[in-house]
Amino acid sequence: MAARPRVIIIGGGFGGLTAARALKRAPVDVTLVDRRNHHVFQPLLYQVATAALSPGEIASPIRWIVRRQSNVRVLLAEAQRVDVARRTVLLATTGTTLKGHATEPDGSLTLEYDYLIVAAGATHAYFGHDEWRERAAGLKTLDDALVIRRRMLLAFERAELEPDADRRRRLLTFVVIGGGATGVELAGALAELSRHALAHEFRSIHPDTARIVLIEGGPDVLPAFLPPLRAFARGALKKLGVEVRTGATVTSVDDDAVEVGGERLPAGTVLWAAGVAAAPIGRALGAPVDRAGRVLVEPDLSIPGHPEVFVIGDLASVTQDGRPLPGVAPVAVQEGEHVARVISGNSRRAFRYRNPGDMATIGRAAAIADFGRFQLTGWIAWVAWLFVHILKLTGFRNRLVVLVQWAWAYFTYQRSIRLITGEDRG
Repeated sequence: MAARPRVIIIGGGFGGLTAARALKRAPVDVTLVDRRNHHVFQPLLYQVATAALSPGEIASPIRWIVRRQSNVRVLLAEAQRVDVARRTVLLATTGTTLKGHATEPDGSLTLEYDYLIVAAGATHAYFGHDEWRERAAGLKTLDDALVIRRRMLLAFERAELEPDADRRRRLLTFVVIGGGATGVELAGALAELSRHALAHEFRSIHPDTARIVLIEGGPDVLPAFLPPLRAFARGALKKLGVEVRTGATVTSVDDDAVEVGGERLPAGTVLWAAGVAAAPIGRALGAPVDRAGRVLVEPDLSIPGHPEVFVIGDLASVTQDGRPLPGVAPVAVQEGEHVARVISGNSRRAFRYRNPGDMATIGRAAAIADFGRFQLTGWIAWVAWLFVHILKLTGFRNRLVVLVQWAWAYFTYQRSIRLITGEDRG
C-alpha cells in the first residue's frame, strides 16, 4: 500500500491554518509547524493594544482549532532551514525526540515532505534603522500588543507623577508612524481611550489633552482606498483630535523625540505601523524575491522549478491585474484554499484573488468600507465592520465575548482591559 503524501505547513496564520483545514478530507498527512501555540486574529490586534479586548478573545490554540482533524499534527517549533533538493525541513525544537524522525545532537529535528506550504508571514521593517525597533513598538503578535498596551497606559501613569510641565507634555504625546490601516486604527483607538475611558480617572493630568500625531510618508492616509473614503477617514481622525501629518519623513527616533522633516517632536510613546518585511525563511528557498524579501511565485503559487513547494500569505509576492496583492487576511485565506485544491489534485489553475471588500475603522461609529460596486462610510460602515469581524473570529465563545465587550464599550465609553502587566522590553 502506497504511503500517503506528507504535507508540511510552516506557519499557523490565516494562510497556513486555512490550508490545513481545507485538507481535512484529502488523503494526506499534514504537519503544521508554528513558533507559537495559538492562532491570532490579527485584524483585531490593535484592540488588544488599546485595552478594548483581552488576548484570549482574539486568539485560539492551534491544537484546539484542528482537534477534529485526524490527519493533522501540530508541532511547536521554528523552521530554520529548507532543503528543496532533498525535500526536508530543519526545525528548532525544545529537545523533544519524535519517534521515526531524524534528530540532531542539538535537539533540532529534520522532517521530510512531499508537499511544502510556507506561510511564515512577515515582521516589522524599519527601513534600515533597526536601532529604532526597541523605541518604536510594532504590532504583529500578541506580545507586541501587550507591550504597546503597557507603554500606552504607563505613559499616563508616569505623567500623573511628573511635576514638570514640559516632561508631562512629552509623556502625553503619542506618535504613530505609518498611515495604513493599522496606523489609522491605532491612532483612532488611542484617541478614544484618552478622550473617554481615561478622561475622569486622574487628578493631576487631563488625559483628554493627550497629543496624538499620525505620521504618513505618502500624500494621504489609507492609500489603498478611494480618495473620498480617505478624505472621510482623515476628517474622522480630526474630529477625534488626532493630528495627521502626510508627506512627512521620519529621520530619527530616540528616547525623547521623533525627528520629522527637520522638526524635533518630543514624544513619550512611539508606535510603528510603517512597513513589514517578509520572514527570513523565504530567502532560504532559493527562489527569487522582491525588495521586501517576498518570494516571487508562479501563477499557481509554487516556486520556480519546484511545483511541490508553495508560498502563501505575506511571504508571497503575487501580482494580479498589474498590481501586487496586499498582505491582508482575505488574500492569505484564499491562497490557502487554492493550494489545498492543488495538493488534493483538483486543480493546477492560476490563483485568482476575489476581493470581498476593504474595510478600516477609525473610531466609535466611524469606519470606511469599499465593496467595489459601492462604498460605505460612517456608522453603517462601522456596523458592517463589526459584523464581518465577529463572523471571522474563531470559535463561538470568542464571538460572543467580543460582541459583549464591544456593546459595553459602545454604551459606556469604557475599556475594561486596562491592565498593566509584564515588563517592558524597550
